[in-house]
Amino acid sequence: MASVYQLAMGQDFALLQPELQEYFSLAAGSGPAASGGAAVGLGTGIFDVAGCPRPALRPLLRLAARDNALFPDYQRNVPFSIENRAQLDADGRPALTAVRTIDFDGGRRTMQDMTLWADGVGLTDVLGRSGTVRTDLACSAGADGRMRLVSRRTSFGADRFRLGLPRLLEAAAFTEQWWDRAEGRFRIRTKVLQRQMGTVLEYQGSFSYRLVPAQG
Repeated sequence: MASVYQLAMGQDFALLQPELQEYFSLAAGSGPAASGGAAVGLGTGIFDVAGCPRPALRPLLRLAARDNALFPDYQRNVPFSIENRAQLDADGRPALTAVRTIDFDGGRRTMQDMTLWADGVGLTDVLGRSGTVRTDLACSAGADGRMRLVSRRTSFGADRFRLGLPRLLEAAAFTEQWWDRAEGRFRIRTKVLQRQMGTVLEYQGSFSYRLVPAQG
């Protein structure tokens, strides 16, 4: 079975760095060749910087933190881990769930999302435990083989009753991930930008990553 990113990118998936192809190819039922079964992707690393650089916005992000959607803290040199699991959702659509655990000095935060693929719709990123917040997601390979992810349109609500944000309030998220050959680690850089306020959330750093057989 193809991963959500392979389905979204088609032949362009081969333009990614080989290490990125392995990272983004996790699909339901896929795993290390030696195990022949399902796998979980596990990563650990350090964010050089992570959080919201604008103090006035942090109370709002504290509400989102209750749903494991975003986080209000802001700090440098923050340890983090990530766990990726591929599955089919309740409607049989390919999906990838990512859970990030971020250890700020003031306490641990969890940020989770599920990326879904649907024919005729494309990629959708579902934020938090409740899935109330969803964004359209586009992915592409840069000229240097880096993965580039862009989220622009955001909506709120349940599956059949969703409300889009007015364009004046919308924010866009830009992520770039690549393999640092010199360091032998992945690097990631994400910024969430809002037209009036500029950067409202950011994180960037490096991490190691491996696939292990899924338990149970």
